[in-house]
Amino acid sequence: MNTEYKYQLAKRGKAICPACERKTFVLYIDNTTGEPLHSTVGKCDRADNCGYHYSPKQYFADNNISFDKEVLHTPRIKPTPKPQPRPSYIDADIFKKSLQGYENNALVQYLCKIVGDEATRQAVERYYIGTSKNSGTVFWQIDVAGKIRTGKVIQYATDGHRRKDVTPPVVWVHTTLRISDFVLVQCLFGEHLLRDAAKKVAIVESEKTAIIASVYLPQFIWLACGGSEGLNIDKCRCLKGRDVILFPDAGMFDKWNIKAEALRTICKSISVSNLIETAATEAEHKAGFDMSDYLVRFSPIDFTKQPQPETSITQPKQPEQVPEREKQYSAYVSGNGILYIPTPPAAQTTYTVYPSIEAYNKRSELPKFVSFQSVDITGMKQVFINLNTLTI
Repeated sequence: MNTEYKYQLAKRGKAICPACERKTFVLYIDNTTGEPLHSTVGKCDRADNCGYHYSPKQYFADNNISFDKEVLHTPRIKPTPKPQPRPSYIDADIFKKSLQGYENNALVQYLCKIVGDEATRQAVERYYIGTSKNSGTVFWQIDVAGKIRTGKVIQYATDGHRRKDVTPPVVWVHTTLRISDFVLVQCLFGEHLLRDAAKKVAIVESEKTAIIASVYLPQFIWLACGGSEGLNIDKCRCLKGRDVILFPDAGMFDKWNIKAEALRTICKSISVSNLIETAATEAEHKAGFDMSDYLVRFSPIDFTKQPQPETSITQPKQPEQVPEREKQYSAYVSGNGILYIPTPPAAQTTYTVYPSIEAYNKRSELPKFVSFQSVDITGMKQVFINLNTLTI
């Protein structure tokens, strides 16, 4: 005897969940026709984070249809969405008290060694990096309205990596303060920077990576979603109408491509960079290689120094007592105009690639990076970078 139910969850394929808007929704199928009962009738696989489940029985009851009666058509009735919770906020005085103690903040001291004191100072001010009572780094989540959602506290070692001897590895400010009935609704780290409407937006996983990338590549607004699962519709609604580039960690490229599809309904444009996916070695893939790991191999000046405008009526400088060849650095141009710059200058393990000399001089596009062994410069035109202006 066939005991199969008339309606069952589909065994293959997933749709967009009506609640969380992720492609994790399993539809109920009419076993007699093989067709979905309705686009809202099904169950979200994200049981802990979403929990949406709209059964055939509930659907029939909501639409006054007999459960045993054959459905000739399915009216397009969308269930009432769950109301969004009203977020709680951290008091501004608590936030302000954290903006000090940087001499004991291991991450800030690490940044000083990597990018210099002035660039670090600007990054600290840009992202309002704080210091906790136990010298941890506080990453404040400040929304586009300037309200403080919460702060994430992480302990770092002097090498810029998270300390593995600290448990738990992440502590939330609202938890430490024991604020009763606190409603946490997270936002993107750096969201307050979106008030600048001119720049493209770049998103990475970790807060540290966003801060470092903002020094190397300031032509973007760098935001962090707080982990591979932190990139979701709810956090990204603030990106409506923006041009966005995603920079996933090694091993997350395919996963973030799927996430990008869900975000296309919000963003003006969205793309996923394979920079880290292709640059990382097998060992680095296993270690969770990310954008900051790659960038700190170079000096920020390689990315950020622009040609200085000439001033009128200036006294000619005395010629420097340096051989001309030491003022120049070799690069190579392929037959179709692509520029290859050996980097870093000392080790030369990689080529920094620009689509043209003009794109390099203007820094109008983000470069790509390929391994040194993958490029044959035989027959390419040699050009020279002026080390005073970093232009060709």
